[in-house]
Amino acid sequence: MSLAALRGHSANLVGVPTGLLASTAFNDAPQPLHIRGVHENHARLFDRLNAVGSHTEAGDCFQAYMDETFNLSAQHTMPGDAPVRRFRASYLRLLKGWGYDANSREGAVLKGWAESRFGLFPTFHKAALARFSSAAWSHYVEDKLSSRFHNNDIHSQLDVLYEFCQWSIKRWFRPGRHHLTLYRGVNDFREINLLRGQSRPRSGPTLVRLNNIVSFTAHRSIACEFGDSILEARVPMEKILFFNDLLPRHALKGEAEYLVIGGDYRVSVSYF
Repeated sequence: MSLAALRGHSANLVGVPTGLLASTAFNDAPQPLHIRGVHENHARLFDRLNAVGSHTEAGDCFQAYMDETFNLSAQHTMPGDAPVRRFRASYLRLLKGWGYDANSREGAVLKGWAESRFGLFPTFHKAALARFSSAAWSHYVEDKLSSRFHNNDIHSQLDVLYEFCQWSIKRWFRPGRHHLTLYRGVNDFREINLLRGQSRPRSGPTLVRLNNIVSFTAHRSIACEFGDSILEARVPMEKILFFNDLLPRHALKGEAEYLVIGGDYRVSVSYF
């Protein structure tokens, strides 16, 4: 079956039909999104967050909670041996791997999470994902299920990260705002599907289908460093998973980066 004919699974964990979630109609008039069960299962975190006095304190509180809940700093010992750090998959390792290469195994795990929670199919992982029966899709599935990065309840970690991001946007960073203008620099359009029969990008308004999770930046000048073609998108706050100022300690600092849930977007294309 062609992936081009389908935008995603018939079910997801956010309570909005996948077809609507993937559409420009949702981007124009976004609805609140919550991953099922996260606030209930992690009520202790959100009770703590409601008592903090700044976004910096909230970030410290979140990271301490994640370390405690998912045992991210755990060590194990054997009799007579020195403590040894045990590898545990963590949201921070995924963010670091994504920063190096969005087509890495860490990137595949993030795309697999977005597929699982929001129902959206990825469109690119090392190659265009055109059919379920293709070698490219098989490689994506193999990477997203990598045992090295797909343990320690990694999807739940990303669930909590998403909900914390949404809480932080509403509480500290963009209260009352529904959209944010973001930019993405590209040199070619292999990873972006041009819709409405377009064979090549043109300047001005364009309809595109983005990967199910994709990087943007808040600054056009930074986007220019990553490609000659600049996409400008009006991104709904509900589709933001992560951004540079969210946490005090992470590996994506320096590029004003935003990780955004994809789908169909109206973008404006310009050239540097």
